[in-house]
Amino acid sequence: MRGSPVKHTLKARLLATAMTAALAFGVSSAAQADEKPQYGGTLQVATVNRALNVLTWDPADWNWKINHDTGQFYEQLFSADLSKSKRNGGKYPYYADAWIPSDAVRGELAESWEMKENPLRIEVKLRKGIMFPEKPGVMASRELVADDVVFSYTRLDKSPKKIATYFDHIEKVEATDKHTVVFTLKSFNAEWDYRFGWGYYSGIYPKEVADAGAGNWKNLNGTGPFMLTDHIQGNQNTYSKNPIYWDKEKIGGEEFKLPFVDKVVYRNIKDEATVTTALRTGKLDIAEPIRWSDMEELKKSVPQLKWSKWLSMNGQFVAMRIDTKPFDDIRVRRALNLAVNKQEIVKAYYNGHAELFSYPQHPDYDGYYEPLEAMPASVKELFTYNPDKAKKLLAEAGVPKGFSFKVQVCTCQPDHQDLLPLIGAYLEQVGVKIEIQPMEYGAFLSAMTSKTNAAGYMMNNGHTNPTTTIRKSFVTAQTWNPSQYADPAFDKKMDAAYQERDETKRKTMLKEMTIEILDKAPYIWLPTPYIYTAWWPWVKNYAGELRAGAVRPGPIYARIWIDQEMKKKMGF
Repeated sequence: MRGSPVKHTLKARLLATAMTAALAFGVSSAAQADEKPQYGGTLQVATVNRALNVLTWDPADWNWKINHDTGQFYEQLFSADLSKSKRNGGKYPYYADAWIPSDAVRGELAESWEMKENPLRIEVKLRKGIMFPEKPGVMASRELVADDVVFSYTRLDKSPKKIATYFDHIEKVEATDKHTVVFTLKSFNAEWDYRFGWGYYSGIYPKEVADAGAGNWKNLNGTGPFMLTDHIQGNQNTYSKNPIYWDKEKIGGEEFKLPFVDKVVYRNIKDEATVTTALRTGKLDIAEPIRWSDMEELKKSVPQLKWSKWLSMNGQFVAMRIDTKPFDDIRVRRALNLAVNKQEIVKAYYNGHAELFSYPQHPDYDGYYEPLEAMPASVKELFTYNPDKAKKLLAEAGVPKGFSFKVQVCTCQPDHQDLLPLIGAYLEQVGVKIEIQPMEYGAFLSAMTSKTNAAGYMMNNGHTNPTTTIRKSFVTAQTWNPSQYADPAFDKKMDAAYQERDETKRKTMLKEMTIEILDKAPYIWLPTPYIYTAWWPWVKNYAGELRAGAVRPGPIYARIWIDQEMKKKMGF
């Protein structure tokens, strides 16, 4: 194939959607000092994960998405302090999938916490008077107590689906009185607050729910601002206001009981055109993930919409199994990186709405991320198009005529289904052919977690946070390690980073590890796209925030209100 595969394939689409001028995006403050919150109404949201159905309701299944679906009613010990958001004059946009800076963590169920020595432990004092609502057939209304925290942790820890090493730093968890939980540690872990405080698997729920069946949505009950009152698989989740919810929001010096809206509805919509139509017609209040091409059209056709722009918190790549020939040879892996014109993908495929380099560390991770220009020449080379050198490396590795391999891709990622053939076209120019295998999400995820994935595996993977982004993908035998990367020396460096209490030193260690893994090229590193969030101006107390913990938007939605009069005046 001659010329640019991107340009040949996308010319018509780019001509139809390209804009002649750059768009400037500013996040405007949704809540003005003179606006008083309104109660009532329904908030309709196409969330970041709108294309994925509920994967499980049971925390013991250790599924990454559970906070997204249960975080409206399962609260955690900690969450993000939304008073420090940019909207409120702070410095944090709260886009990150699982990163709360250390100065932006607030107690949710925890009123206070303290780390103590001899033995090393964290003592957590719970807020008093937080109630589980009544759940007919499951439980009577009662107070949340320390035993609920111990139960939730213990059930998670004993699950056969537990992520290996995740709680290895914890010796025991016990309730020392009705409102005190003590985590006794075997060793310090830099992620102690994330691992069972505000992380992916940190939801607190009562034993009564587990006894009734934690996998059945009709049995679920928590202390959060909403209760799950309806679920239609593949269509929507409906969360209704918890009338006895404990938390409040201070606005204009006055405290208001949360939540403001009567209902939050998650809309499962896979088709991007359907999302834009639903938003345009007011059937959606918020559409969290919008591709640049749809954004440009919507900016023209619906100028009333408000917008935020965020660099995706998912790194994207084609993983190459290093335990499979010829990918056990670093020259092959580097060759495939050189064969793909990543700069052209940014310019032509994404029309400039992407960054060439922002994974595995994300630019939001202040002090952990280093830009490409600060990287060694050997890393910079991997982001430079050089098909001649790619052919030379392949010849040196003993595959001068190239080879073919299978690449699995998820049907839940329309962007990847468009992009992967273009990557294949680049690779074909150096004699490497790919066989694309589309898979539904369940089978796709299972292939990786069971380590039966193909030699090639294209995916999005959350940056998560500065330590986990390295650990989960590049430490031996970890669940989210599609390249099956394994290096005992690298594993020891990861252990040392977790045990380092000085964050400044830890930042240096992780920078060095990031350079090492980039250089070893277990992936074809790909650009990271910008994503756009749109909402109608009647959505108040909101500026595009996405998560207040690991993939958990619940505390954000609880603080939104709908200006019913404005919505009516706008004809909806």
